[in-house]
Amino acid sequence: MGIATMFFLGSIVVAVIYAVAAYNNLVQVKHAVAKAWANIDVLLKQRHDELPKLIEVCKQYKEFEAGTLERVIAARAQVHSAREQQNIGALGEAEGMLRQGLGRLFAVAEAYPELRANENYMQLQTRISQLENAIADRREFYNESVNINNVRIEQFPDAIVARMFGFGAKPLLEFSTAEKADVDVKAMFGN
Repeated sequence: MGIATMFFLGSIVVAVIYAVAAYNNLVQVKHAVAKAWANIDVLLKQRHDELPKLIEVCKQYKEFEAGTLERVIAARAQVHSAREQQNIGALGEAEGMLRQGLGRLFAVAEAYPELRANENYMQLQTRISQLENAIADRREFYNESVNINNVRIEQFPDAIVARMFGFGAKPLLEFSTAEKADVDVKAMFGN
């Protein structure tokens, strides 16, 4: 066998090894995105399950602004629907609505000292706050995973392997400016 033939066969072996390694890395990145989404999904489910408890405690202690409860319940349903459909765009919008509704719920509760003093309410409020923080962390992790995926499928030579095997870009979980704004507690009390 001549040197040219050995060089040619060696080049093919190196290319195949690289293609397999690139494919395996792209699969790992794709699954990291799916895992990040699943982590968000778990926390959204927990919040979905625990919000009715918070609302019920509030109802039992004080009849307060029905619109606040209705907004939280409607936003919760939209988050659940978007989560079930894995609709990243709708989830961002619904999350913003739910965040605003929770802000209103907590603000209204501030007006009722006997409710704030209730141990069940305080435990649930703390738990919801913990879940909100965990969801924010997981959204950040999801977006980082998506960013890694999207960069890898565009980088040469990984882009060749990505196109050959149908690896695609994933959407980032984004929120509008209004959804990221602080809740205006003062306006909720009409001051």
